[in-house]
Formats: sequence, structure tokens, C-alpha cells
Amino acid sequence: MKPLQQVTIIVKGIVQGVGFRPFVFRLAHQLTLLGSVLNNHLGVTIVLQGNSELIEQFIDKLAKSPPPLARIDAIEVTHQAQLSLFDQFSIIDSHAATDEHANVAISADMSICRDCLNDINDPQNRHYQYPFTNCTNCGPRYTIINTLPYDRCNTAMADFEMCDDCHAAYINPMNRRYHAQPVSCPHCGPQLTFSVINARAECLYDSSMLMALEQAVEMINRGGIVAIKGLGGFHLVCDATNNDAVAALRQRKQRLAKPLAIMVTNLAQAKLCVSGTETEWQVLTSPEKPITLMTKRVASVDGKDNGRDNCGNIHPIALSPLLAPGIDRLGVFLPYTPLHHLLMQRLHKPIVATSANRSGEPIIANQAEIEQHLSHVVDGILGHNRPIINACDDSVVQVIDGQLQVIRLARGYAPLTINLHSPMLSNSKNSVLAVGAQQKNTVAFGFADNLIVSPHIGDLFTLETEQYFSRSLATFKRLYDFSPSHIVHDNHPQYAPTQWAVNYQSEHRLLPSHCIGIQHHFAHVLSVMAMHQRTEQVLGFSFDGTGLGDDGTLWGSEVMLADVHGFTTVAHFSSFKLIGGEQAIKHPVRILLALLFEQMSLEQVLSLPIAAIADLGSKTVTNLYQLWRNNSHCIECRSVGRLFDALAVALGFIASSQYEGQAGMMIETAANAYYTESNIEPLSVTLNTLYDQESLPIQWHSSDFITQLVNCAVEYSHNPLIKKQICWHFINMISQQLDRVGQQYPQLPQVFCGGVFQNKTLLSQCIDDCKRGQRQILPSGHIPINDGGIALGQLWYGIHHMA
Repeated sequence: MKPLQQVTIIVKGIVQGVGFRPFVFRLAHQLTLLGSVLNNHLGVTIVLQGNSELIEQFIDKLAKSPPPLARIDAIEVTHQAQLSLFDQFSIIDSHAATDEHANVAISADMSICRDCLNDINDPQNRHYQYPFTNCTNCGPRYTIINTLPYDRCNTAMADFEMCDDCHAAYINPMNRRYHAQPVSCPHCGPQLTFSVINARAECLYDSSMLMALEQAVEMINRGGIVAIKGLGGFHLVCDATNNDAVAALRQRKQRLAKPLAIMVTNLAQAKLCVSGTETEWQVLTSPEKPITLMTKRVASVDGKDNGRDNCGNIHPIALSPLLAPGIDRLGVFLPYTPLHHLLMQRLHKPIVATSANRSGEPIIANQAEIEQHLSHVVDGILGHNRPIINACDDSVVQVIDGQLQVIRLARGYAPLTINLHSPMLSNSKNSVLAVGAQQKNTVAFGFADNLIVSPHIGDLFTLETEQYFSRSLATFKRLYDFSPSHIVHDNHPQYAPTQWAVNYQSEHRLLPSHCIGIQHHFAHVLSVMAMHQRTEQVLGFSFDGTGLGDDGTLWGSEVMLADVHGFTTVAHFSSFKLIGGEQAIKHPVRILLALLFEQMSLEQVLSLPIAAIADLGSKTVTNLYQLWRNNSHCIECRSVGRLFDALAVALGFIASSQYEGQAGMMIETAANAYYTESNIEPLSVTLNTLYDQESLPIQWHSSDFITQLVNCAVEYSHNPLIKKQICWHFINMISQQLDRVGQQYPQLPQVFCGGVFQNKTLLSQCIDDCKRGQRQILPSGHIPINDGGIALGQLWYGIHHMA
């Protein structure tokens, strides 16, 4: 008989809250191994005692077939010389080390699994129609956790005492709810309530279990607006097929044009609202259940859809045209909680499900705030008494050329943990905090062998959002006992995160060299490099709306040779003036005027048949011209995003920017319509360079380019296709220039980043050009391509530049 051996196994990664210990328990019993398993600050620690061959089998199966929601980053095995006394294999109580930093990846919240969905639809199951059903394979994680390790006493479920039936399932190793921390049922778990705003008629979750839900459904069917509590916050919900209800939501929330996402009952219903590729349907139905941007279905004159699927003709659902006015995309997502499924089973139609917040502020996660801040918006509140400890919005994604692009990193994907292939923070005294950008803020943390990016925080322009930023920092400090030795921030001195970093450095007496600034567009490129853990040189195209450049002007059209040490700019658009500074971003007619003033006289500009210019009046235009000529109250800018704004104004798509990216989406929609409706015909428009292309940096002539397009619009105004044609050529000319630069560096991987590359048409053309030229592309993966990725780029720079 072979002698017994004993090993200690430490498993790191997403291994807590995903059914890992029950999995280990069952595997150990199958192989007749003795020992124990527990959660701790390191992840999962397993002690195994038994035959060496069986231990090897255990480790092999553990590595190759972990639980569905687990992600193993590392398995560390230590052989013990001295045997412990074991007579069985058991799960033992978790413990947190008071003198050690946590080094475990926190699981994101996951949508309800198929087994739990079957349970809530089975009249014979005790979880029938119960809105908080979950197991180890699904349900809340990040949003309910208070501290590590992930045990019930450390979660929002701490005050819910399990009934006998739930406790029996919790301690039964053969039950999929074995050690599922949020486990509950109608007898012992969270309860629904429904409140009618103003009347304050509360309906408790009574013995019928469904009255609160039924009242919410009735209100939605009558055209009302209901705030519904989800995993990470409240949604504002109304009937997406009721134009009056959608109009009321827009009017009450003062969200006049920004697209609204819809939740649909199932995949079949989704296909009646949008069209997509196989990859898009896979993303839509994935366990993360993100809001997925897809192409609207458009009904023809006879009411039939212009597309087909495998079943033949599809007759689209008559959605409100106010959902996403002026654009050809629609955000769609599927129910991801038991409550959502029960709601949609009763409604049988798409609903608007948009984040409940005040404009520019974070999602609201408790009912008192809904009543305080949104009582003028909602007619009723469907809430419950399970606290949301960590608020988390819905993720927003799209698919471009078969690749996932994350626009908002949140539920299902975040916290995003990246395990370093070669640890660069092994010194326990080194930990790096990156505080991110001013807009679409996330924060990122680096310690041990982990890089962690927080869920979406938002635009830091209000006190409430800045407080949410501070709460998010506190959450991760609490979870990981994190105290940064180094901080990385944007170079812009007026950004709220930059000011926070400088204050922190002063208050905690960090060395000045431990508070590191980095240029905004360089951080964009580094964020994608970090996803691939790449340090060597790439060719980065970093296009966005604004970002402070090293010369004090606003950049946003940067083509750079970059590695972790620095960058060299090889091309960009020529600069132009933002008349009145940042006022021009809200009133982009000022951007158009500045570009035209460089090529035309004041009289010529005033004579143009452009509605936004005419609406200003000659006196205002003249005053703006004087500011431009005298360079008074002007900021130099070379942003591609602002060029999109100017063109959208020139073509009459917008008069003012009602939401970020509006101009880009409307131009893309027009370009797509031209591409599908017409044969591509050339326009006599070129994108000229100001200087010899053999010298660096190349500069593309911004004002000349826009003026040519404006002249085309005026000359061919009798042609109904001209605006669409101009939009297509605007995007095409940009991609052609990027291709020419790329051809000069065929050996370098290419990175496309910044908010402008959320433009699906532009990025698709750039990808096609790279494929044609056999040039490598580094996709952005799960890190947002917009400013939501800045924090990771800052972090990647910081860990390579720790003083």
C-alpha cells in the first residue's frame, strides 16, 4: 500500500461565491481523499491527504474542469512533511487574516441560471414564482458583498436567517445550493413591496406572493412609469410600445434624445426588435446578459420587415420611435434576475429599462433616494428589502467584426480582474491606485499579481458622482485592505480624480514621485496594451472628444508610437479653435464656425444655407468671429470627436449636443443608410496634409476637410442622398488616412482606442484595412474603448514606473 501524502493547495482567481468549495468537496469525496477546504484572503485553500496518484488526479480535474462561473488564475501546491489527523473531507468556516491583504478576485453578478429559472416556473418547487431564487451558479455577488471572504455573514443576506429547508440545502454537499450564500425562499428570504407614489399605498409581499408584482404590471400596462429594484440599482420602466409612456418618461426625466435601452422577454422577441449576427445573439444571451447595441428592425411601407431570418418574414414589434431617435441602433437586453423573468412573463412585450438616476449622476440603489429625487418621474416603486451594498449599473457592449467591444463596464463583467502573467507587484509594500478620467470614470487597483478595474462610476461633474467615486474607492479598500503606495492620475489639473490624487498624496505624505501623472491619450493606448499585458511598442490610434495634451491644448486625434515608457506622435489633425472654450462642446455650431472662418470670409459664412448659423443671427456670428480672430476666450483643439460635431451641425442633424456622441451616431446612421441604399460614388473631397508627409508629425488639414464637405452639401443640396453620401465619405476618408499611416509600420501591432472608435462603421473599415494589409490588431477586449478604460492604462503605466 502506497504511503499517504498531504498537500496544501492555494487556488487564486474568481473562486469565491461561484460554488468552488462544494465542487472541491464533491471531487475529494469521489476520489476518497481526506482534508478540508475554506475561503480566506488568498482565495480557496485546500488541504488534501491521500494517495499521491489520487491527489494528482484531483489537481488535474480541478484545473481542467472548474465550476462554470469560476476562473482559476493560479494553483499553488505545497507538500507537507507532517500529516494532520483527518477522518473525512469537510468544508470549514472561512476566516479572514487580520495581517494579510486579500488576494482573491471578486465575482461579478451573474444572471439566473437555467436550473433556477426552471425552479421558479415549476409549481411543485418551493421556489415557484420566487423573485430571489439563486444557487452557486448564478445570482448576486459583487453587489451584496461587504467584506471578504465571501460568506453569508459578510453579505447583504446576513440578517436573513435561513429556514429549515434552505439550511438543509445549504449544508447538503449534493445540492447545488450547498454553501450558496444568498440562498433563500419565500419563507425566509427578501420580500417585494409596491408603493404608489404620493398615495403611498404600500402593498406588502403577502401570502399570495404576487400582489406587489401584479400591481406593478398593471401600472406599466396602463402607461405608467415604475421604478424597479434590480441587482445593482433601480431601473425606470415603462411600456416600450406605448409612445405616450416613453414621451412622458423623456419629459419627466429631461432626457430628450439620448437613446433608451429596452428589455425583451426572450430571444425570439429580441429578433422582432433588432437584427444581428450570430455573435451578437451569443453575446445577448450570454451569462453576463449585457445591454447589446444592435441594428433596429425597420418596417417597410406595407408594414412588413425588410429583413428575414430562418423562419421567413419577420413582422417587427411596433416600438415607440422615441426610443432612439435619429439613429439606427437600439440597446437590447434580456431578463437577468428571477424578478425580471416574472415581470416579463406577465407583460409579454418589450419595456424601457433605463438606469434610475438624475441626469449625470450615478444609479440609485435605495428606495428612499427614489422617493426623494425621482418622485416627479415615477408613478410607482417595485422594491424589496435585500440591501444593495455596492451599486452597479448595466453593462453596455456591441460587436464589431466578431469582436466584443465594451462601452460600459459594469454588471456581469465588473469588477474586472486581470491576473499578471509575470508578477510585477510581488513586493507587498507596492500597491498602485489609478483614479481614471473625468468622464465615464472607473478606478483601478494593482497589487500582488492582480490588476482590478472597478465597475462604471460615471462623469465626475456633480457632488453626488464624486461621492460615488469616493464610495467606490472605499469599497475596494475595505474588500482588499488596500492602501496605495503609488497613485496615477490624468495630467489635466482640473479633473476631479487628479485633484483627489494630489490631495491624497499631500494628506498621506506620499513622495511626490509616488504621485504620477500621465497624458490622457497615451493612457487610452496603454489600456489595450494592459489587456494583452504588452510592454513593447505598438502603433496607437487614440481618437476622442477631448483630453489635455502635453502642449496645453486639447488633443483627440493622436497617432502615436507607444510603449510602456512613453510615446512619439506621428500624426494628428491640425488644431482649430473652440470659441468660448468648453461652451463650444455644448454648442457645436461654434466649432463649425471656427473651422469655416479659417477658409471663408465672415460674409461667405453668413451667406451659407446652414440653419444653425442662421438661427444665431448675423450679430452673434459676427461677435463669435471677433472672438475667433482675436483669439479671445478660445481653446486650441485637434479632436476628431469635435469634427463629427461640426459636420453634424453643417448637415442639419443637430443644433446643440443633447448627449455625448450624438453627432457621431447620427453621422454613422446616415453613412450606413447610404452604403446600403446606393452604389458608392466618389466625392471631390480630399483629406489634405499641411506638411510634407516625410516629416513628423503628419497633420491632416481639419478646416479644409470640413469646408470641402460643407461646399459639397451646398452645391448638391438638390440631391436627397447628398447628406448620407457626405457622411459615408467623411468616415471613409478618415479610415483611408489611418490605413496609409499603418502601412508605414507594418511590423507593429495596431491599437484603436478612444470614444470615436465606438463608431462601428469607422472601426470596421480600419479593421478591414488591417486585415487586407496583414497587420496585427490588438482588440480592446473587456476593457472599455472609451474613457472607462483610462484607469487601466494609467495603472499599467504606474506599475512600470514605480519610483
